[in-house]
Amino acid sequence: MSEHAQTTHEAEIDHGNRSTTPPDDAFVSYISSHWADRPEELPAVDPVAVATANRRAALGAQFPGERLVIRAGVMKQRSNDTFYPFRAHSAFAHLTGWGSDAEPGAILALDPLAGTAEGGGEETAANHTATLYFRERAGRDSDEFFANPEIGEFWIGARPSLEQVAARLGIPTAPLADFAASDGDRELDDPELARAASELRLVKDAHEIAEMRAAVAATARGFAEVLAALPAAAAHPRGERIVEGVFNQRARLDGNTVGYETIAASGPHACTLHWIRNDGPVRAGDLLLLDAGVELDSLYTADITRTVPVSGAFTDVQRRVYEAVLEAADAARAIVRPGIRFGDVHDAAMAVIERRTREWGLLPEPDGVAYYRRYMVHGTSHHLGLDVHDCAQARREMYLDGVVEAGMVFTIEPGLYFQPDDLTVPEEYRGIGVRIEDDVLVTDDGCENLSAAIPRTADAVEAWIRAAQTGA
Repeated sequence: MSEHAQTTHEAEIDHGNRSTTPPDDAFVSYISSHWADRPEELPAVDPVAVATANRRAALGAQFPGERLVIRAGVMKQRSNDTFYPFRAHSAFAHLTGWGSDAEPGAILALDPLAGTAEGGGEETAANHTATLYFRERAGRDSDEFFANPEIGEFWIGARPSLEQVAARLGIPTAPLADFAASDGDRELDDPELARAASELRLVKDAHEIAEMRAAVAATARGFAEVLAALPAAAAHPRGERIVEGVFNQRARLDGNTVGYETIAASGPHACTLHWIRNDGPVRAGDLLLLDAGVELDSLYTADITRTVPVSGAFTDVQRRVYEAVLEAADAARAIVRPGIRFGDVHDAAMAVIERRTREWGLLPEPDGVAYYRRYMVHGTSHHLGLDVHDCAQARREMYLDGVVEAGMVFTIEPGLYFQPDDLTVPEEYRGIGVRIEDDVLVTDDGCENLSAAIPRTADAVEAWIRAAQTGA
C-alpha cells in the first residue's frame, strides 16, 4: 500500500467512520482486477479555448521573461474529514476555461519563451508557453482507486486523463508531480500578478458576455419559480428557507450552484443587507427581498435583486419607497456609456435617494453632510463575472475611478432600508427594505440591461406575481 493510502487508512481508523480492517494482498489483487476496459474518448476542443489563449497572452505580455504560476487551489475543510465542494480560483478558471469540474491542486504555469525577457528579443503575440499540471486519475490497479477518499474513483467518481483535458482545453498537460516551483515564480499571492489577473477581467470578451447572458436567464427562471412558491413559503414558519431552497434548486439544475449565498429576506430582514440566515417567516403584507444569482458550470454568475409584495400588492408606503428606488436605478442606468467615470453611476443613484428622502422630511437641513446615506450605506455598482464582486484586486484608478468601457458588465443596485427601530423615520416606513438590482452590459453607445426581462416596475411586479401563482 502506498504511503498516502496507508496514511489515509490510518486516519480512517482514528475517525472510526470508514473501514477499519487493513486490506490484505488477496483483497487488493481482487479489487484491482476484473474490470471492463473503458474507451479513452477525447472530447472536442471547447470553444472557450481561443479566448483563454488570448487571455494568457495578454497576461503574459505584462510579465515578459517571468514565469507565472496560477494555482486552482485545494479543497477546504468543512469539518473533521468532510470538505466544501471545490471551486477553482477565478483567475485559474479565466485563463484555462476549466470550470466546475476543475481538479483540486491543478496548476497553470506560463513559462517565458527564450528571447522575451524585458528589453530583449522581438515582441511576439504569445511570449509564454502554457502547461496545465494536475493529478491524473490512477489506474484500477492502484490502491488510490479504492483507498483514497479524497481523490479515489470509488469515492468521488471518475476523473479525467491528461489527454482528455489537453484535448478539451487546448492546453498541454503534465502530471502534477512534474511541476517544480522556482524562486523567481510569480504566483497569485504577488500583488502585481493578482492585480493584473483581476484587471484582465474588467472588459469581457464575447465568450464571457454569452455566459453572462445565460447566467441571467437561468436566474430569471429561478425568480419566477420563487414567486410560484410564495403561498408555500407563507404557510411555513421558516418561509425564507422555502424561498432559498426553490431558487437554489434552479441553480443546481441549470448551473454549478449559486454564485453567492442567497439572500431571502422578508419583512424587516430586508433591512439587513446580507441576510443569509433565511430562517424567518414570509408574511402577507410584507415585502420579500430576493438577492440571488445562478453560477454556471463555467463559474460565471448573475447577481440580481427584486423586491416583491408577498400578498401580491404593494401598500401605498411600500410603493412609494419602491418607486423611489426604481427611479434611482433608472437614473444610474441612463448615464452608463463608454467614457464616464465608474463612480458616476453611484453618484447618479444617490442624487435621487437624497432628493426623495428629503422630500419625505427624513433628513436634517442641508449642511454638507450626506445624511441620506443612513438609509443606503452600500455602493450602487460592482463589476460582475467569474466572481460576484469581480475584479476586486484591480487598482482604484482602473475600477472605482476608472473610465467605463464597452464590454464591461456590472450591477446597478440602489436601495432604501428603514430599520425597524429607526426613530429618524415615521413609523409607517420602519421595517421596509427595498433593493432593485440589474446586471448591465456596456455597449458602444450606452448599455444593455441584461436582466430587463425580469419585471421591474411596481405594476409589472404585481402582475408578475399574479401570473406566477395562477399560471396565467
